[in-house]
Amino acid sequence: MAKKKRTIVYTCTECGAQFPKWQGRCTECGTWNTLVEETYSDRKSRTQRSGSHSKPPTTVSKLQSRPLSRLSTNIGEFDRVVGGGFIPGGVVLLGGNPGIGKSTLMLQVLGEIADVHDSQVCYFSGEESEQQIGSRAERLAVTSGNVLISNENQVESILSILNDVHPAVAVVDSIQTAYTEEVDSLPGNVSQVRESAALLQQYAKEEHCIMVLVGHITKAGRIAGPKMLEHLVDTVLYLEGDSYHHYRILRAVKNRYGATNEVGIFEMTPDGMHAVGNPSDMFLEERNPHIPGSVVVPSMEGTRPFLVELQALVSRANYGTPQKNATGIDIRRLSMLLAVLERRVGMQIGTHDIYVNLVGGLQVEEPAIDLGIITAAASSFRDIPVDSTTVVIGEVGLGGEVRAVSRIDTRIQEAARMGFHQVIVPWHHKLGKENTPGGIELEPVRTVQDAFDLLW
Repeated sequence: MAKKKRTIVYTCTECGAQFPKWQGRCTECGTWNTLVEETYSDRKSRTQRSGSHSKPPTTVSKLQSRPLSRLSTNIGEFDRVVGGGFIPGGVVLLGGNPGIGKSTLMLQVLGEIADVHDSQVCYFSGEESEQQIGSRAERLAVTSGNVLISNENQVESILSILNDVHPAVAVVDSIQTAYTEEVDSLPGNVSQVRESAALLQQYAKEEHCIMVLVGHITKAGRIAGPKMLEHLVDTVLYLEGDSYHHYRILRAVKNRYGATNEVGIFEMTPDGMHAVGNPSDMFLEERNPHIPGSVVVPSMEGTRPFLVELQALVSRANYGTPQKNATGIDIRRLSMLLAVLERRVGMQIGTHDIYVNLVGGLQVEEPAIDLGIITAAASSFRDIPVDSTTVVIGEVGLGGEVRAVSRIDTRIQEAARMGFHQVIVPWHHKLGKENTPGGIELEPVRTVQDAFDLLW
């Protein structure tokens, strides 16, 4: 019997480029140490096995007349992130750190769909036994007979079960443990992950089944496996948080059927993940307003405003080079703003250790909190607290000017709803006085120095 011919290639996990031999740097995308070895046999590819049959194309007018139906999960925060509910035939990739709550959240989602829509759903776990999953389901009060559990991780067997059951939703936890017999490599290998995901995606599109793939996270915080995995799916979700906080943030970074950068807030409890309806209350509930270095800033996550506490601590450096540490914001942005504070305002803080923390474990990248960062650092340096009823909004330029930000009316309305009375805004803010919520006093400023003159 003739042996199957095997070919070894090296694939870049970032861009998918392939090379005949190993090299330290991918010449296509420029990344280092991202090439992994893959072995291919002479078996026919998936497209060759499926034959040349194809359905005729559809006119765009017929496609436009079809309504886009959604399957609600009955979990408001989850539906917000995915755009109002799942789309039949959609493929979702969920990533997050180990132990963050991905499996818990997916089991709750399946339980809600099974109860509310009386639909069968399947949960395939390649990492836990059925007894472990059953114990978690009991703790989460997921008792519906429509929730089917399996430990199968061979893709061909998974597809056979799906063809027999025809569920509304299927979850594969995780895609790194799935494997297909058509690839001669271990589960978790780049080629295995790619081929397994492609087979599951093909089934979802043909049978209009909602497919959720749970993925591992690398040390760099990205979903493990080839970058093609994120391009293959319709929606990419990240569940963020850490073991030191009870709160979890579900974030959409890609969504073909809805807005990106939407977030949902959950609280991890012994009986599962509970949606947080008022995030601003959550982030401000333990705030001490009389401490120097504490400032409230409004951040936009998608279409949603959050009020969060920004803390800074400035202390004289007693040993060697002064340190700058930041949690929740970009450390490079912090360095730039501190340079503006020293050069444009004349506050000599270069010889001090500076620590900035965004309370609650939230990560914010938008520049609308620049003025809040500078204000918190100045408040700590001067040892003078900021008025507890004041909210600070504005992007800061290198000249010390305060620039306009987007969706400022929404931010002001959230500040009014939370009981704040004064909002420092950029001078070019165009919201008319007649549109200002009741009880709010707007203080427009041109520069950082103007803001400090108002605050102190």
